[in-house]
Amino acid sequence: MIPVYGYAAQQAKAPLSQYPFERRDPRNHDVVVNIHYCGICHTDVHQVNDEWGGSIFPMVPGHEIVGIVTKVGANVSRYKLGDRVGVGCLVDSCRKCNPCINDLEQYCIEGPTMTYNGIERDGQTRTQGGYSNKIVVDENYVLRIPDNLPMDRAAPLLCAGITMYSPLIHWKAGPGKKVGIVGLGGLGHMGVKIAHALDTEVSVISHSKRKQDEAKKMGADKFYAAPTSSSTDQKSFDELKGYFDLILNTLSVEIDWNYYLNLLALDGTMVVVGLPEKETSLGASPLINARRSLAGSGIGGIKETQEMLDFCSKYDISSDIELIPIQEVNEAYPRVVNSDVRYRFVVDIKSLD
Repeated sequence: MIPVYGYAAQQAKAPLSQYPFERRDPRNHDVVVNIHYCGICHTDVHQVNDEWGGSIFPMVPGHEIVGIVTKVGANVSRYKLGDRVGVGCLVDSCRKCNPCINDLEQYCIEGPTMTYNGIERDGQTRTQGGYSNKIVVDENYVLRIPDNLPMDRAAPLLCAGITMYSPLIHWKAGPGKKVGIVGLGGLGHMGVKIAHALDTEVSVISHSKRKQDEAKKMGADKFYAAPTSSSTDQKSFDELKGYFDLILNTLSVEIDWNYYLNLLALDGTMVVVGLPEKETSLGASPLINARRSLAGSGIGGIKETQEMLDFCSKYDISSDIELIPIQEVNEAYPRVVNSDVRYRFVVDIKSLD
């Protein structure tokens, strides 16, 4: 077994603290990765706080992992020592169901093995994530980080980046399409950058007017302040009814989906990529009135995630980050909840040494 050091939550809502544990020795197709950086995803906060239920403790969070290969199993063919690699949200799947066969491991019928707070395919071994100095992963679930992408700014691509890239590609965002991004946070700012590179007309819809200039610098063509009950922006917002071909809702808080569905054009689709803690009510009229669709999208499979990384390399896209030592992770979590980061925290795992 390989001794590992990380930060873990010992119980729900507990602060993260130092936690020594062990990883398996590399099997024939495993690679050992010395972790350099790991992004903080809002999912980490949800899981540590057991807001979705099913959290297992002690828990080492983190699924936006980048580092260097330091050891390979006897039959590894994809990677060699010294390679820059990443590990995203999943580290295995059944490999035999229809989604897995078609490179959609994230939708594995048996359920993918998540990078942390999951159970390996042996049904017993718990997975622990990237707030640690080493990880051991099957080479088939490891990504190659292009040389021109800074490793720290590439880390959030492994969740935030692919979460936005996958629906944009699936719903064929491109020239002539009007795309709306609801929320300009860790997910939303990646959606703006990727949609802009796809040559769409991309608009940001945000409750934070102060982000307008930042959105434009990222490539947003338009910015709309989402109205509140006391807002003066209601009239201009109402003029957007029937405007967008595609809306990506990145928010993990409750909003009126019916209201945003009415902003879709005929045959338009709103894709939910954020997961609110509470259920959201939905009426039939906004869907029926213009043959609209409401859909959801998770991350991407390994093949698509590598395509996303190569796409970001081609267009020089990476995440806007605030780099912190791991000792400051507990201060970062409430800031994530309050959207007080531009736009993704990344933990410097080397600070564990």
